[in-house]
Amino acid sequence: MADTIITSENPSLSSPLNPSNRIICRVCQKQFSQYTCPRCNSRYCSLQCYKSHSLRCTESFMRENVVEELGQMQPDDETKHKMLDILKRFHSEEDMDSMDEDDSGLSEETIQKILSGGCQVSLDDLSPNEKRLFQRAMASGELSKMIEPWVPWWLKPAARTLSLSQEGTQLVQPLIKQETSVSSEDDPESNQANEIPPGPETPLPPVSKLIATEPSPLLTVHLVDILYSYCFTLRIYNGDWQSDALGSAMVLLSISSVLGQAGLPETILEAVSHCLEQTCSPAYRHLGGLQFGLGLLDDVITLLFLGSPALVCSLCDLQRLIQAGERELKLGKPRKSKRPDIRSKLKLAERKIYFIMCWVHEQPDEAWSSLAAIVKTEKGSTMDFAASQRSVKMEDKSKSRGKILIEEVQ
Repeated sequence: MADTIITSENPSLSSPLNPSNRIICRVCQKQFSQYTCPRCNSRYCSLQCYKSHSLRCTESFMRENVVEELGQMQPDDETKHKMLDILKRFHSEEDMDSMDEDDSGLSEETIQKILSGGCQVSLDDLSPNEKRLFQRAMASGELSKMIEPWVPWWLKPAARTLSLSQEGTQLVQPLIKQETSVSSEDDPESNQANEIPPGPETPLPPVSKLIATEPSPLLTVHLVDILYSYCFTLRIYNGDWQSDALGSAMVLLSISSVLGQAGLPETILEAVSHCLEQTCSPAYRHLGGLQFGLGLLDDVITLLFLGSPALVCSLCDLQRLIQAGERELKLGKPRKSKRPDIRSKLKLAERKIYFIMCWVHEQPDEAWSSLAAIVKTEKGSTMDFAASQRSVKMEDKSKSRGKILIEEVQ
């Protein structure tokens, strides 16, 4: 018996016990629908149909989610100033596109609210025109283009002069915030130094006090996996993992085989391959795929060449990230705490990071230059393999074009 095709918008009566009833996509009217719009309950078959079924519906749904997410954030003064700069730049660009000056600028009242710090500015505080411009900027992605690109701390000159004490702690303790805020504005080198993640506040114990046996020779391999995951997380969060500590921690666990999947890679090639596979997976492919992953390998190589102080500071920053994620998890946000094993994974990851940080502190700097050379070699091999795969695909395409599809039979 032929399948029953339903073209109405009424909910489907199909079930595992009655699979014959199927609904045609309301947009293209060609394919069977597989999804339902969460806002208007229209049935559609693909992402393309979802985007085109109702522009007003999709923009409204995205806007509500963004507004809800923004409502959960607790902005500080620095965040408010950043958002004010973004909005000002956006309005100035609107002016260049021949918009009315009276309609394009932020009102003086809104600016004073942002700068006062005494109250938070919500979407309701904006004028109708400001709301329209802000929502248009969110929907079109213009706000993200106005965010200044983040320069990783390990690429700054101050990272080359990092030094720690013999116990692994930072040599210079930070001054009181009020004292440093005055001098840092006039001292670019001081600003760069403040952007370097601080080292441990307490002395690092020797590895012999942590375990009774000799450390595994595979720790160098595991370090590459962890450093790659750290660079990945900071890159996609533009260096600001504090804005979503738990989300950053979950990204870290999804990339790292050692921290998130209890993996034990035995070679640098195995560790690098896993990290690149995760980077090219559907969840992160939009970030740039293989080219983005190769850039992260360059970040790992740079950190290794900087030596033990930079490695200890990066691992210490990573430990703080995990600890902040644990604290955020305790707040009990339902949307982020669905899996009961997240807390145990974070605890285990924190212990592994601390152990490797103690181990790194005991290693000579010569070990890191050698490890960096190995990672560089594996990166070159990956690039050669990718190039050969592209050439093979091109040859296959050229052969298929010249192939005779229909041959006359005598």
